[in-house]
Amino acid sequence: MLHGLGAVYLREMRILKRRFKRHIVGMAISPLLYLVAFGTAMGTEARFDGHTYLEFLLPGLVAMTSMTQSFSTSTEINIARFYLHIFEEFQSAPISNVAYVLGEVLSGMTRALIGIVLILGLGAAFGVILHTGPWFWLAAALNAFAFSSLAVLLAMIVRSHGDQALLNAFVITPMAFLGGTFFPLDRLPEWAQNILYALPLTHAAQAIRGDVFGRPVVWAHFAVLVAVGAVVFIIALKSVGRARD
Repeated sequence: MLHGLGAVYLREMRILKRRFKRHIVGMAISPLLYLVAFGTAMGTEARFDGHTYLEFLLPGLVAMTSMTQSFSTSTEINIARFYLHIFEEFQSAPISNVAYVLGEVLSGMTRALIGIVLILGLGAAFGVILHTGPWFWLAAALNAFAFSSLAVLLAMIVRSHGDQALLNAFVITPMAFLGGTFFPLDRLPEWAQNILYALPLTHAAQAIRGDVFGRPVVWAHFAVLVAVGAVVFIIALKSVGRARD
């Protein structure tokens, strides 16, 4: 299994290396716009729990970036399936479903890690250096694992590259804006909070922000991320099996 996992992961990393400069620029554009448009414009006037809005925003951007960058591996999978027919080669190769899914998930988590480091660097450039303890990295890793697994699952279900764009528009983009990234959820009505707490990104943002601000660990956030990641990973395995068939 390790050889198959390594082959899948190495392929994705070679693609990433070949396009690394373009990926970095692409990863930086949206967070930079958010920092300029929201963080700088709001200045120090808006404060949440004694922190400036920029200090509040950055952990949310970390959570959002770990989601979007890990989920972006679905695009590479779709290109491999629909245009390059690489998935057909994986089907004929002695690579198990577990090895294939793990390889793709790890590649998504690697992309997320690069994006997080970039966010931390941008934050430092704006004068905000975040405390990054072990719970910060654990929450980010669990979030990336969940959305990398979701990327594999949905990439196996869609029938065209256009379908993938619809999923981004109707699943990832709304979650990015409503998952506690840009505003505190306690400002919303209770019924809206109950809905948004069903989103894994909400728990990732809360866990990451809690570690940055030195708050006590809320184990429920990590439990939700572990549960969602495990369930989605198992379904992704089954979806790859059906795609092979």
